[in-house]
Amino acid sequence: MVAMKTKKTSSVPRTKPAEVRLDELMDAAQHLFITKGIESTTVSEIVRDAQVAKGTFYHYFPSKNEMLSALRERFTQIFIERIQQAVDNCPSNDSIARLRAWCDAGIAAYFDGMDVHDALYHDHHYPTRSNKDRDAVVEQILTILNDGSACGAWKLANPRLTAIIMYHGMHGAVDDAMASDQDEKNKLSHQLTEEFLRLISPVHP
Repeated sequence: MVAMKTKKTSSVPRTKPAEVRLDELMDAAQHLFITKGIESTTVSEIVRDAQVAKGTFYHYFPSKNEMLSALRERFTQIFIERIQQAVDNCPSNDSIARLRAWCDAGIAAYFDGMDVHDALYHDHHYPTRSNKDRDAVVEQILTILNDGSACGAWKLANPRLTAIIMYHGMHGAVDDAMASDQDEKNKLSHQLTEEFLRLISPVHP
């Protein structure tokens, strides 16, 4: 009697999970946007570097502009999550420590992601005054400010306006510091935090 050979089945999936394929597609586009610029990058180059068919690109994104929007959203999400983790490591009732953590982590995240940020947002003009990426960061600051007010750490007449000033202050300070030496960059977080604390006039016991 001839023994029948059983067909071996591999435990390795023949195709990558959709979320992995999407990440690789976005990573390829992000690298090209950084090295070549958005306008100079083609969909063909993106799918070539991601090693996927062009149809895969259009399965996820109707156009390069929609992919750009997704990359901006991903950048903002990673930025906010990194800062939130630092803030959450501080005691919930220590509002000044949480503000310092926001500033420290925010500046570090800006410096670390500057090449990505510049590639995704350089010369970008929003069709309206609304900017959901900016608003997401402002809302994070606003939460810290409102929590601090509730704890009695400070009093603010217009918390949202203060959050907007702090958002643009950090952004502008980091941009200006890019031309500075490393020692000046290392001092930036402390200096900026002190300016923010003067702005919000903490209530001292």
